[in-house]
This record gives sequence, C-alpha cells and structure tokens, in this order.
Amino acid sequence: MRSNRFRTTGLAATALLAALSLTACTGDDDAAAEKAGAAAPVASTSDQRSSTTGTDTGKTADDNAKDAGSKANAPAENAAGTSKGSGSGTSNAGTSNGNKGNTNSSPVTCTGDNTKVTVSKVSRPINHLLLTATNTGNRPCYAYHAPALRFDDSQAAFPVLRDSMPQAVVTLEPGQSAYASIGLSGEDDMNDLHKGTRLAVYFMPKSNSGSTGSPANLKLPADTYWGNNGFVTYWQTEMDDALTF
Repeated sequence: MRSNRFRTTGLAATALLAALSLTACTGDDDAAAEKAGAAAPVASTSDQRSSTTGTDTGKTADDNAKDAGSKANAPAENAAGTSKGSGSGTSNAGTSNGNKGNTNSSPVTCTGDNTKVTVSKVSRPINHLLLTATNTGNRPCYAYHAPALRFDDSQAAFPVLRDSMPQAVVTLEPGQSAYASIGLSGEDDMNDLHKGTRLAVYFMPKSNSGSTGSPANLKLPADTYWGNNGFVTYWQTEMDDALTF
C-alpha cells in the first residue's frame, strides 16, 4: 500500500512539476509574445513614418521638379522673346535691305530736273563759255547728244558742232558731271554780235528730236556776246575734251 501511495505521490509530483514547467514555458512564451507584440507596433509606426516621409518626399520632389521646370522654362521663354526681338530687328534690317535692293538704278535721261547746270567764262580758248551739268539725282543719267541752246529771246537753236560727237553716250553717275563748250561767235560774226544776258539749256532725248524734261535757265556772265555762227559741242566726260574745240 505504501508502495502504491509513493508511486501515486511521485506521479502526482511529476505531474505537478510538468504542469509548473508548462506554465513557466507558457509564461515565457507569453512574455516573449508580449515583447514581440510591443516591438511590432514600434516597427510598424517606424514604417508608417518612413512611408509617410517617402510619400511627402515624393510630392515635394514632384513639386520641386515642376517649379524647376517652370523656372527653367521661364528663361527659355525670355530667351525666345529676346530672339524674336532680334528677329524683328533682323526683319527690319532685311526690309531696309530689301528696299535698297528694290531701288531702281537703271539710267534715265539727263534733264534740267535731275541735273544742276552752270555756265562760266574760260580763258582758253578765247571767246568761249563752259557748260557743266552735274547729276543731282539718285540714278545714273544719259547726257544724250549736244545741249540745245537759246540765247535770250532767240527763236533759233544755237548750231551744234558735229565733229565733237563722242564715241559713246556720256553716262553720269550721281554726283558726276558732263561738259560742253560754247564757241560764242565765228569769223563772220565780228560785225553782227548780240549781247547776251540769259541762256536756256535744253536736254535732248535719245532720238535727238525735240527736247526732254525741263530746261536749265541760266544767267550769262557779264559782257557776253554771241553771233549766229557760233557753236556748242556735244556733252563730254572730260572738261579738257570739251575745251579742245
């Protein structure tokens, strides 16, 4: 009987010890679980913060990218505006250049409207006057043939010296001059001279028929006398050539 009681007691003791061990283990596991559970929310909060921070950072980066893009575009637009201004400026220059290019530079006929004509006495040859016609226009002009002269109220044009005809038509660029000499009288005029005070200079067209444009009306130098057998030369490019006749 004691033997059975001891066995029963031993078994009971063993069972108690096993229960205590199991309780202890369970307690440790619960404690570990509680610790793990306590740690888990901390980790989760950290992740949420990290995630939230990441999301905020993403939004800031986008906003910054947009701001940066806007700032980057602003100088580009300004630069484009400056370029347009320069282009406008270039366009105006182009238009100015185009206007110059479109200026008609083809020659016209010299007349009293686009030339300045003067008359002067010369020492050699004697009894001569010199006509000078200067192109005052902005286009070249042709000084065709010889000028047609009328002294005072004379009805007849002054004779032209045919031997003075140049090899080519005299062309005057703006600012250039042509010359013609006037032999006031001939040998047969010594007893039939006229005192002159005014001279009308007419320009001839290419056809050499009639006259063209306005005449130049000049005041003659003092003590100018002319005769019916005098002459006027063709227009010449050089003054010396005009005064050789």
